[in-house]
Amino acid sequence: MSKTFSSDKEAADQLHKTYQEINQEISKVIVGQQEALKLVLMSIFSKGHCLLVGVPGLAKTLLIKTVASVLHLKFNRIQFTPDLMPSDIIGAETLDKDRNFQFIKGPIFSNIILADEINRTPPKTQSALLESMQEYTVTVAGKKYELEQPFFVLATQNPIEQEGTYPLPEAQQDRFMFNIKLDYPSYEDEVEVVKRTTQIVENSVKQILSGEDIIKYQRLIQKVPVPDNVISYAVELVNKTRPKNDRATKLTNEFIEWGAGPRASQYLVIAAKCNALLKGKYSPDIEEVQEVAIPILRHRIFPNFKAEAEGYSVEKLIEELL
Repeated sequence: MSKTFSSDKEAADQLHKTYQEINQEISKVIVGQQEALKLVLMSIFSKGHCLLVGVPGLAKTLLIKTVASVLHLKFNRIQFTPDLMPSDIIGAETLDKDRNFQFIKGPIFSNIILADEINRTPPKTQSALLESMQEYTVTVAGKKYELEQPFFVLATQNPIEQEGTYPLPEAQQDRFMFNIKLDYPSYEDEVEVVKRTTQIVENSVKQILSGEDIIKYQRLIQKVPVPDNVISYAVELVNKTRPKNDRATKLTNEFIEWGAGPRASQYLVIAAKCNALLKGKYSPDIEEVQEVAIPILRHRIFPNFKAEAEGYSVEKLIEELL
């Protein structure tokens, strides 16, 4: 049953409490990865999408399937391969027994889509996701079909194997709210993972939210007030990433080829609002912007050759700008 609230303050308090419950449920199945989990949930509540980068075997698929179960959302996994066609994602028209065209929906018609190894498929197929991520519709034979809300795309990339891959175009990358880097688990976490997965353990999770609840929380986040100084800080930070800009620093002009666009400023403010609510606050401070800056800017800043030669990673550049 969908939750009802008498005020926005009550809804904000409930979101903070619900977030803790979700974490508790997911920890029954997933060991560690708290930061990645928080960012995935933030992007769902903020109506965004995620790019997840990590080596194989770090439970990326299990994490998303568990999130889908706890949030009671329909989940589909699409394995991206070099021979995958756009119709394999969005669906296609076929002739029925009466020789009439009938649209058969593809796996994109779900609430949570895991686009596994998205850089393994050519740009033509990658672009099939563009319209769905931005407009929440797909177009087949000139006819638009609405996607069910809430709708969330999580795409994974393997950072090791680059042979035979097709790097995501900048326009496609920019549509992802967060670029989340998954690292190896700690020694203690890995011991716990091995214990859980090498014996029979029943770990079922209970449903915490419904799709209707998520849509209500998405609207709530839109209504959260943001002080002018926080918006100014977010916009100034993004402007600092652009070389030859009035606000560009010496570091920017020396090491950055291309900076982040206006969508980065929007995502910094939206993510800061969600971050504040999850922490039990009613409005974000500059601290909330700083906490989400790296995963939001990581895939929107392109260092030049000099930065690579001198060992300046994207993360290091963002930290310096912060």
